Amino acid sequence: MSACRFVRLILVPLAGLLFVPADRLEAQSTNRQIGTQLTATADPLVSRPSTRGCVVNLFTGFRFAFFANTAQKYAYVPPANCTAPWKKIVLSIDFSENAGRQFDRTAELYLGNTNLYFGTTPEPIRTETNRWHIERDITDYGALLGEPRLGIMNLQNCTTDCPAPYNTLLTGIFTVSAKIEFFPTAGEGPAPRIADMVLPLVQPNSSGGLNFPAFLFSPNDQLATTFTLPKNIEEAYLDVISQSQSTDEQWFACFPNDLSAINLLYGCGNTDFRETEVMIDGQLAGIAPVSPWVYTGFLPDQWRPIPAVQTLDFVPFRVNLTPFSSLLNDGQPHTISVSVFNNDSYFSAAASLLLYLDRDNRQVTGALTENTLLPPSPVVSENLQGTSVVSGTIGVTSARDSAIRGYVNTSHGEVSTAIAQQQNFSSTQAINFDLVNSTVLDQNTSVQTSLNTTTTVINNQGTTVTKDGFSFPITVDLVFPVPNSTFGFTVATTQKYQSSREVWRNGVLTDDVSVTDSVQASDAGIPSSSQRYTIFNRKTRSYDCAIASVNNVLTSVSSGCR
Repeated sequence: MSACRFVRLILVPLAGLLFVPADRLEAQSTNRQIGTQLTATADPLVSRPSTRGCVVNLFTGFRFAFFANTAQKYAYVPPANCTAPWKKIVLSIDFSENAGRQFDRTAELYLGNTNLYFGTTPEPIRTETNRWHIERDITDYGALLGEPRLGIMNLQNCTTDCPAPYNTLLTGIFTVSAKIEFFPTAGEGPAPRIADMVLPLVQPNSSGGLNFPAFLFSPNDQLATTFTLPKNIEEAYLDVISQSQSTDEQWFACFPNDLSAINLLYGCGNTDFRETEVMIDGQLAGIAPVSPWVYTGFLPDQWRPIPAVQTLDFVPFRVNLTPFSSLLNDGQPHTISVSVFNNDSYFSAAASLLLYLDRDNRQVTGALTENTLLPPSPVVSENLQGTSVVSGTIGVTSARDSAIRGYVNTSHGEVSTAIAQQQNFSSTQAINFDLVNSTVLDQNTSVQTSLNTTTTVINNQGTTVTKDGFSFPITVDLVFPVPNSTFGFTVATTQKYQSSREVWRNGVLTDDVSVTDSVQASDAGIPSSSQRYTIFNRKTRSYDCAIASVNNVLTSVSSGCR
């Protein structure tokens, strides 16, 4: 299945957050060869410990040419020469695609039923083989890696088996290899604390199997699993990915439903506000912003060689469910579910529950003492003039504060966790539409989304306050018609993903990390794009890499790209 959807009016084929702390950011690395069209990003490699690691090859040379190749299985066996505990675990995936034509495609890697990678592919280069490399820090998932398991690599593609006329047009075939690097703790100090259990949420299908990934076609659809969990949970988190597909691919440009008669460019409804909601037994327990990921099919000449932010490797969002630990510890079945608010159709989803246990206590008691998190109530404003020619603005806002608090009685005393969040969303669609002659169809989209979280943990060691910031604004300016352009219209896009974390222990700042990933691209005139990726970490050396392209060729790479 292509990751893309095309603009409604223009019949051109378009391609279709677990918040990971910034100091352990999942990353990808690609070619940076000036003068070429090879896919390139400014993203850093995952840092490695100084100790020598060992490698487990998951598979080599899986080929994805036909629909029948979509799900390919592999057998994982733990490394024999470096057993747990591990200082760091790194997943590496190498992709290549032959020269030719193909849509961008969605790809996922699972171990057992747990998602380890989720992203999309770039559209191919017509004249040469394209290659790119993905790396992810999967240390938190180490509990999965201590015993043999079966895994699946998914990449739905087609060539001669495509529906007509694509069966004679599409020739791109993907070749994928993957491995995991393990770095033991010897000489590197104590091993990091990782989850004791990693439990995937799964979605059964009508064939008696499971959907990989899950499909959410409406706001009422859920990725939901009922668990009977251990009774000694201290901390719980849910890692979430919600990928927009089909009508919802450009959800950030959708209109309110009452404006469907003039919704000519993107064609989607339910406004441009989306949010992933996490529920426990039907009670809203956490939220995750939906990231405005842009795939390379929208538009191909805008995203070659530099893709948009996280296009090749989605960064999930981590939802803290620790205040609900006492509820999950009661020995009864509990259903954890994920859905997408205002889902118009559709989203692909993956989610994994990470549990940290009190190993010195069989039963952990406690209570959920506060939960003020409510469903969102976005406010729509419409300021439009005209009938045959309509111009003006459409605005949507959503803002709410929430507090969730709970405690557990552990073997090392009472531990209380309080989560205070501020969710803010605002958007403006500035339009100028000639509804009669379609001589002008301009839509300028500006969406701001942020979630700021303060987590206060009090235990026998004192008070730890962690402040997490997340924002991912996007602006998209689509102009139609543009007769001299490749597709008959032009698009200019700006994204700026930002995440930050401060950790204060008993009033002393002990960690301070921030990440910014900015991309600008336009095919108005000569196609051009740029990306700058920066990391500031008070504990390690900073990172600052910038790259740029003109006319689909990489033209510059800064000295900070190491």
